[in-house]
Amino acid sequence: MAGFLDRAKEQAQQALNQGKQKIDDVQEKRAGDALLKKLGAAYYAERRGTGSSQDTQQALQALESHIATHGDGFLHAT
Repeated sequence: MAGFLDRAKEQAQQALNQGKQKIDDVQEKRAGDALLKKLGAAYYAERRGTGSSQDTQQALQALESHIATHGDGFLHAT
């Protein structure tokens, strides 16, 4: 009986860890998407003359920092 409960507990813990990882992945993708959108908006504003190259550069650096930390998988996700 103890063996059964130990296996059940282990399986539950694995499922919990997988769920947490999936949540982390989704949050990282959302953050990357937001940074990419911010970069696009900064670039567009710069091209229209209402933004600065400094804003575009800051947005690019934030995106590159995110990619360095979390990878660029969000760029390839559909």
